[in-house]
Order: sequence, then C-alpha cells, then structure tokens
Amino acid sequence: MGWKALGGLAAAVLGLLFAVQNAAVVEIRFLFWSLAVSRAVLVVLLLAVGFLVGWIAHGLFSRRKA
Repeated sequence: MGWKALGGLAAAVLGLLFAVQNAAVVEIRFLFWSLAVSRAVLVVLLLAVGFLVGWIAHGLFSRRKA
C-alpha cells in the first residue's frame, strides 16, 4: 500500500469518526426559515461555502492586480 492510499484511508477514517461523533441534529433559524440538519453535514457545508467564497475572492482580487 502506497503513501497516497494510506493517507486517503486515514482521511476517510477521520472523516467517518467526525461524522459519527457529530451526528446530533441541530436546528438552524434565519429570519423566517428553520432547518434541522446533522451537525456534521452543517460543518461540511459551511466549509465548502468558505472555500467557494475564498476561491471567488481570490479570483476577483488577482484579476485586479494584473
């Protein structure tokens, strides 16, 4: 087994542990909306949104410099 496969397996195990330990359902309320979602799903979605916002901001600011 190579280093990449071992690293991927370790990441998968850590991700599974994170999901199991954060399986509790939390309620999110914003203005008139209410949503019940697993805490692990919420963290992953917020992480994805953060990456997307950072990627878009980086693209906008790097174009202005050039």
